[in-house]
Amino acid sequence: MTTTAQRYREIIDHNGRTYRVGESPHDIMGRSRSWMVWLPWVAMMAVSVFEYGWGAVTGTLKARYGWSLDDVFWLASVWAVFQAGVAFPAGRLREKGVISARTAMLLGAVCCGIGYFTLAHSGNLLLAFLGYAVLGGTGAGLVYATCINMVGKWYPEKRGARTGFVNGGFAYGAVPFIYVFSVLLSPANYSLVLDLIGGYMLVVVAVCGLLFADPPKNWWPEHVDPTVWARNRKVNTSLAKNPPAVRQFTPMEAIRTGMLPLMWACLVIIGGVSLFGINFQVPFAEESGFGPFVAASSAGVLSVVNGTGRAVVGWVSDRIGRRQTLTAVLVIAGLAQFGVLYSGQTRDLWLFMFFAFLSGFGGGAFYPLFASLVPDYFGENNNASNYGLVYSAKLVGGIGGGGLAAAVVSAWGYAGAYTLAGGIALLSAVLTLFLRQPGRLPVSRQPVPGTSDESARCAPS
Repeated sequence: MTTTAQRYREIIDHNGRTYRVGESPHDIMGRSRSWMVWLPWVAMMAVSVFEYGWGAVTGTLKARYGWSLDDVFWLASVWAVFQAGVAFPAGRLREKGVISARTAMLLGAVCCGIGYFTLAHSGNLLLAFLGYAVLGGTGAGLVYATCINMVGKWYPEKRGARTGFVNGGFAYGAVPFIYVFSVLLSPANYSLVLDLIGGYMLVVVAVCGLLFADPPKNWWPEHVDPTVWARNRKVNTSLAKNPPAVRQFTPMEAIRTGMLPLMWACLVIIGGVSLFGINFQVPFAEESGFGPFVAASSAGVLSVVNGTGRAVVGWVSDRIGRRQTLTAVLVIAGLAQFGVLYSGQTRDLWLFMFFAFLSGFGGGAFYPLFASLVPDYFGENNNASNYGLVYSAKLVGGIGGGGLAAAVVSAWGYAGAYTLAGGIALLSAVLTLFLRQPGRLPVSRQPVPGTSDESARCAPS
């Protein structure tokens, strides 16, 4: 990182928010801020095989090691617990300056590699939980949380589309590996294949992480006047639907608003449904009579649409509103579960692929929306911690979408499991209707700019 070459100034807007203006990305890190989009995107693609490739690798692991369906999906559940659970503590350590983004990424790279090396060389279930689920989950969580927060910090004025783009890499990056696992992986070659994937993740994430750099707190791009951006809808076309946070909320302040716990509850539900679809679509496709290639293709469609959908909804949410887009996405996710079940039961291949498309879209597009809603509601300065708290909902959702879902499938069959998943996904959509930006008055109560009571426009909560 280079030393700042020019002096900055601080600007305070009508809400009392502070912006640090005057330093270019070249002054701070010696290169364009676009690097902080492409590098996180590449790193996210590298670690996506953990989550989106798991359903395709389970068959070989069961055959080689004699593990049961419950065993492999409890591995997925514990992995999700650690992947989500590391987000908040890592965020707090980063915001307190204890660890840098670069350090977090390098630790993540090593842990990710260990995760796949463990699977490649040991059939001991306890070692698999420690190496793959605990260390692999921690590594993937460090990479995920660091990449998502990095984009929001460098693009505070263009958050939606770029966050969605980077987030999408976490899904479609797994597509080549889904086909490798479904078509080529066997008990005879599994060790070599898993070693190569572990090495690939370690090298790619480490190289990307070495180039990571955070901007200073309150940093704002010098070519955009923040006071105009915060009030002028011609300059900020997203302002009407996605107004900036009225101030910077600490994690405890964000919790007290009631909105962060509501986001957490919504993500618990839909996160579990998403992981259920990722984990069980290949097994359900095979049980429905579709061959390995079709099963892999359905999972590939799910991953591609899951990832590209994240980029699309980021762009859409900039225009129609993030909360509105989130509600629509969750409705689609709920309805898709019923469609996958029906098409599988009727063995309608093309209908099954269509609903795999919808399931992939609805099952992933909500992640960048939550990632953008958090700084929209609570500000950027504590975003690593605040989003880490919301993302920790995956701790609970991961258990529901993996181990508990396997128990539901065993007890109720796929019909019961998909029906339950669709119903609770629709419940999460209803809950999003109650999300409101903290401290901002309703439009009908906002004073006209320039009047004497304008200072009361966005009273802090």
